[in-house]
Amino acid sequence: MRNTSIQQKIIKKFFEARVKNKQNYFVHPSYEMEQKLLQSLSRGLFQEAKLALDAINSQKRATLAKDPVRSLKNSLIGSCTLFTRAIINGGVHPETAYNLSDVFILQIEETNDIESLKQLEYEMLHSFIKTLNDEKRPSYNLVVNKTISFIHDEILNDLSLKRIASFVKVHPNYLSKIFKDEVGISITEYINRKRIEESKYFLLHSDLPISDIAILLGFCNQSYYTRLFKKYTSMTPLQFRNKYFQSMGTND
Repeated sequence: MRNTSIQQKIIKKFFEARVKNKQNYFVHPSYEMEQKLLQSLSRGLFQEAKLALDAINSQKRATLAKDPVRSLKNSLIGSCTLFTRAIINGGVHPETAYNLSDVFILQIEETNDIESLKQLEYEMLHSFIKTLNDEKRPSYNLVVNKTISFIHDEILNDLSLKRIASFVKVHPNYLSKIFKDEVGISITEYINRKRIEESKYFLLHSDLPISDIAILLGFCNQSYYTRLFKKYTSMTPLQFRNKYFQSMGTND
């Protein structure tokens, strides 16, 4: 009986919303517009996706809460969920996409004015597409693809050549050769680059000391981590962190 009562209440609210929308001449953005946005996103095409989002946002948004700020936050959380699914469909590892989603949902909740929230939706779009394009990988053979996936999954753990070779069930020497031949860099170089990329997340979205981040990512010490970080980004981890927060302050 209780479930029936809940269903009746939901149905009643649904029809009330339809009547209210009709009275206010409100129409949700078309399914085709949404699909155009998501298809552009999953293909990593920022300009096309932005135009689609512009078209959607030129229409009135649905009311998802009595408070306008809360309503917009709810709408952006919905967008974030759709963006997450789109880049997963585009080939991004689900855990990477979900981590990015978590970061933006927290940022949505911490933002409390309408204009900043509207801007944040476009920042989300840019970040999701950048992540997709950064994560796209050429099509390698099965052993190399399995190796890359294993490295991504285990980036915070031990990634010795012996362990990786054991996982993909080939001899370490063979794995080293085929990986270098296909990817163009050694496994060690690939792991270092990936760890530096992962470390950026902790630099920007945690208050962990740089020495702790170095240890977390498996670097032998902060000095070595800093040297590698500068090699790949032309700045130190501290400079990278400070630059980000300075830019955030400029946008406030």
